[in-house]
Amino acid sequence: MDWNSRRITAILENALLEDRATSDATSYACVEANQRAAGTIIAKQDCILAGIGAIARILDVYAALDGAVVSHYEVTTHPEIFDGIRLHKGQSVAVIRHNARVILSCERVILNLLQRLSGIATLTRKFVDTVSGTKARVLDTRKTAPGLRTLDKYAVRCGGGQNHRLDLSDGVLIKNNHIALAGGITPALERAHRNRRGSQPIEIEVRSLKELEEALGNGAEAVLLDNMSVEDVKQAVARCARQERRIPVECSGGIILENIRAYAETGVDFISVGALTHSVTATDMSLRVVPA
Repeated sequence: MDWNSRRITAILENALLEDRATSDATSYACVEANQRAAGTIIAKQDCILAGIGAIARILDVYAALDGAVVSHYEVTTHPEIFDGIRLHKGQSVAVIRHNARVILSCERVILNLLQRLSGIATLTRKFVDTVSGTKARVLDTRKTAPGLRTLDKYAVRCGGGQNHRLDLSDGVLIKNNHIALAGGITPALERAHRNRRGSQPIEIEVRSLKELEEALGNGAEAVLLDNMSVEDVKQAVARCARQERRIPVECSGGIILENIRAYAETGVDFISVGALTHSVTATDMSLRVVPA
């Protein structure tokens, strides 16, 4: 992750502006301007870490917004602490040594980001571990928090998952509404082959074995099996294996930890799980500050 990129900088800047971090009334009223402090970020539960690189970048963005000369700071971590590792309850994530007012003013943005991203990474790892030993790879979706997609999808990678489409330009995926507007699976595929840009593969969503047959007969290059039973997915995988060219098979819809193993054992290539980013529970972390 390039934490210095313009896109990430804009996200962090907007978060600090939203919190009016440079106008922290309480810290201004209670803390001396030159007070130094050490803030330790603690994991309050077992989790997979994601977002540690954002800590120093948030402090830099704060300094740019504040426009004042800010005293030197340090963000220190143990060499074995990095994104993607498993943290245990009570473990230190990082120590921030900085002006006390700045630490307090950035506290919520730092924690919000670490907690959300680590929550996504932790949930993703649970799904990935559950399908271990099968060929299935766990994918995310575009069901991300508005404005945070780059970070949400980064967290999925930290948890061992893979990214599907980053945005609408990132591949052709014909879904139910496209099919309805085109007049059916056949005309939708015909138009897609005629109008696609470059060599982007054409994937189409199907909801039954009958729709699968129609899609395969009209040039589908990948298929997304939507809300199909485990038995139907198994039959669909076998059917696609009989095609002359390889047809990647993805399934989605109603996938939870309790059933993902059964779907993975059908032989599908990919299983997409919207819950990785749209239903995540933030990891519990805290920031403990003491004078330094």
